[in-house]
Amino acid sequence: MKLYNTLSKKVEKFSTYEEGIVKMYTCGPTVYHFAHIGNLRTYIFEDILQKSLEYLGYDVKRVMNITDVGHMTSDGDTGEDKMQKGALREHKTVYEIAAFYTEAFMSDIDKLNIKRPTIIEKASDHIDTYIEMIKVLLEKGYAYQAGGNIYFDVSKFPNYYELSGKNQEDLLVGVREDVEEDKSKRNPADFGLWFTLSKFENQVMQWDSPWGRGYPGWHIECSGISYKYLGEYLDIHCGGVDNIFPHHTNEIAQSESFLGHKWCNYWCHGEHLNDSTGKMSKSKGEFLTLSLLESKGYNSLVYRLFCLNSHYRSQLVFSYEAMEATKNAYQKLLGKVASIRNDRSGQKELDKIEKYEQKFKEALENDLNTANAVTILYDVLKSDCSNETKLYLIESFDSVLSLDLLKETKIEKELEDYIEEQIRKRNEAKKEKNYELADKIRNDLLEKGVELKDSREGTTYTFRK
Repeated sequence: MKLYNTLSKKVEKFSTYEEGIVKMYTCGPTVYHFAHIGNLRTYIFEDILQKSLEYLGYDVKRVMNITDVGHMTSDGDTGEDKMQKGALREHKTVYEIAAFYTEAFMSDIDKLNIKRPTIIEKASDHIDTYIEMIKVLLEKGYAYQAGGNIYFDVSKFPNYYELSGKNQEDLLVGVREDVEEDKSKRNPADFGLWFTLSKFENQVMQWDSPWGRGYPGWHIECSGISYKYLGEYLDIHCGGVDNIFPHHTNEIAQSESFLGHKWCNYWCHGEHLNDSTGKMSKSKGEFLTLSLLESKGYNSLVYRLFCLNSHYRSQLVFSYEAMEATKNAYQKLLGKVASIRNDRSGQKELDKIEKYEQKFKEALENDLNTANAVTILYDVLKSDCSNETKLYLIESFDSVLSLDLLKETKIEKELEDYIEEQIRKRNEAKKEKNYELADKIRNDLLEKGVELKDSREGTTYTFRK
């Protein structure tokens, strides 16, 4: 397996601390609103990474946090608290907001066939862990108290900018332009480990600490949860590219300062999903959620296939035209698989199974080339393999692709209903001698891979191979 490592800025051969075991941490959602489909693209990439590693024989232990406290609207630790903002927006408590949007997020990842991590933990459940880590950082001289808050001193960590590949001047522009900057900090890039009442007087989520009643910073939660459940050494840490700075940069600084050694070997980041105007976000235009796509007639797995057809490190542009094309491709794919499933002829051909599985593995091992992996699936469907061999390979590949190719799904029933409805409309058009419309319906179905056959008994259809 070869993966692009953000830390080294190159594709590297993957190896683990413990043979055959992968300890993997993925940053979870801040549950103050629905996840938009750009967020969900990152979770699809992480799911593919986990399933690819498992397909290649690794035992993966994956941990994910749920951020329900401490994340500001600015990554520079300024602005409003996101949870508080959500509570004010909906006239609910922060606990009600967290519970509702956590459940909504879990529903989304289930619809996308994203495997739930081995361990999912709420940030608010591990306050004692953060406090103990902050105590050690203070004792070692990496942290200091100022203005009632505890900050990490980035000047004490020489490799602070290594992950981002930038320098202080490049990355502090955004911090200087934030809503406000705490003048008590030693350096503009210093980040909060613990905030007291000096931050928000009306903060609901607060806990007692040696430094006053308050709450943890956003960054310490991932370090704390990872350390508690995965130990001192981490194989892979994932997230979106927007997490590189400051979030993952800060995680490295505080974790390695606390532990006294290198913490994580591989940092893997998924690129943005863009719309026609640029990076997708919750504050721009139409808020694109999975539920919105469903309301427009797109099954969640159509969006998954849309993401799989591009590389996780390439920016992907969303459009409804692209979704429509993917929807047609997915329906056609399900139709082809259904035809094979209905005719389980031939025997399993072990040599061909080995050949195609090796090709599939090579695509995954090449920095998760999912587009090639999907192409290999199509190669199998078009091959001279027996149907029994094809079904075996489809099932094998779908353990990673997770497109429900062999499952009697709702979308398959919807496809059948759609075809029958088009046949009915075509028959009516022919009765009314509207042959232009009848031909158009036939041709439209043919473009979707559905071939109509007329006989005295009526019209039947088959899926073209």
